[in-house]
Amino acid sequence: MQIMKPRPVLLPHLSLPLAFVFIGAVLSVVRAQDTPAPSQKQQTQPSNAASRLTIEVTGGENNVPVENASVYVKYIEERKLRKDKKLELSVKTNREGIAHVPDANLGRALVQVVADGWKTYGRWFDVTDPRQTIKIHLERPPKWY
Repeated sequence: MQIMKPRPVLLPHLSLPLAFVFIGAVLSVVRAQDTPAPSQKQQTQPSNAASRLTIEVTGGENNVPVENASVYVKYIEERKLRKDKKLELSVKTNREGIAHVPDANLGRALVQVVADGWKTYGRWFDVTDPRQTIKIHLERPPKWY
């Protein structure tokens, strides 16, 4: 009795997509090798870990820290050729009333604070330092009888 080896089946309709995948992988490797090294100017800028906007939220007459307040930060990155790009981030304050916004962009930023039992706060700020601290004071809402 003779054992026959299975004959390979060629599937021409599957080889074309595999060829495109292979060519795409080769092109991505070639492009990665062609990217220039970062210049001196790019290396002197602070790293993303170092650029952190700090927002301190206090409230009332005694300036008590406002815990668990929602802080919304909205940036508008201006572009000349395309529409302006909007970047938004939401963080919460800790027990000391401090919220840290990582990777803070320089420029104008809208900071909005919403907390239970306090008036909602919103204002535009000019962020000029990557490690800038913004102090926000909240007021109690008026009592309605």
